[in-house]
Amino acid sequence: MTGHLHLLNFTGSGRATVFRMNCAVILLLTSSCFTWSSAVYATNRAAPKKLKYLIDPPVYAEVIGRRGGNVTLPCMLKTKPNHYKVKWTKLEPERVGPENIIMISNAHAFKPYGQVGPRASLRNAHTMDASLLLRRLQLEDGGTYRCELINGIEDENVVMELRIEGVVFPYQSKNGRYQFTFQEAKEACTDQDGTLATYDQLYRAWTEGLDWCNAGWLRDGTVHYPIIRPRPVCGGELLPGIRTYGPKDKNRDRFDAFCFTSQTSGSVFYISGSFSFEQAEHACKRQFAELALVGQLYAAWHFQNYDQCDGGWLRDGSVRFPISNPRRRCGGLPEAGVRSFGFPSKMTHLYGAYCYR
Repeated sequence: MTGHLHLLNFTGSGRATVFRMNCAVILLLTSSCFTWSSAVYATNRAAPKKLKYLIDPPVYAEVIGRRGGNVTLPCMLKTKPNHYKVKWTKLEPERVGPENIIMISNAHAFKPYGQVGPRASLRNAHTMDASLLLRRLQLEDGGTYRCELINGIEDENVVMELRIEGVVFPYQSKNGRYQFTFQEAKEACTDQDGTLATYDQLYRAWTEGLDWCNAGWLRDGTVHYPIIRPRPVCGGELLPGIRTYGPKDKNRDRFDAFCFTSQTSGSVFYISGSFSFEQAEHACKRQFAELALVGQLYAAWHFQNYDQCDGGWLRDGSVRFPISNPRRRCGGLPEAGVRSFGFPSKMTHLYGAYCYR
């Protein structure tokens, strides 16, 4: 599907199908199974712990930010113990090793940790405020955060989500379909001003219209692809959804990549012409710019509704064009998206240039 990149939708139909099949097997085995398991669950289920010091649920269960911006993750005390510390941690299930501590603070000072710590501080808007202020957001900052009040044996915590607003785009090697190991996919996204997408980011992209028939790596080492319009060439007539291959061997298996990017500080513009790749590079340099990366073109399309009905070179050697207002003469597809002509010969003198400055 190298010829056209168009954005459509996605679900977790694969998981739902497995779940329904499992339930059907259980029903065939015994109709009393559910009654028994429900009784056990009701007996063993513990009531949610009522927090003594922190306000729960937090003020906002989800906070939204964009790359380069600042956000505040809320954590409020309703009463104070005599002696306590506040510890902020980013929860990353796929991380191996020590937890990803951001900072630990007491009444007099705080100590930052890791890559996020230098960009973090407590807001301290008032005496009961333990909220975390994050500056200069990066793509990797999205995820789950925990605010923990440490007070001897009475430790308690609240969690919340930080969502970086952005766009997911499929990306494949110039050598063709399914060429990337996990590490190569990760590097390919970085090279195009992005990062490997998370499952949640891919799922959100599916709900917003992403339909793509090639499987790609995600940040946790699993492989998926989103389908809105089921068709025989894309896994058969299963329901629309996120099709999954599950975890794959990161060193041996090869797939495409699903990358995630957000807004940029610069802007993308088009120079008309019939350039070879090298000529397109020079055309951008004459405008004190450089050929745009794929992620930068997607960000312009997503955040600025960039619309240009002309194929243009990008820095990776691909030729693409962004369409926010679909019409017949601009690719002929009914959905908005970034169309692709793949990776033509760099000596071809047919295309303009998409520059970034």
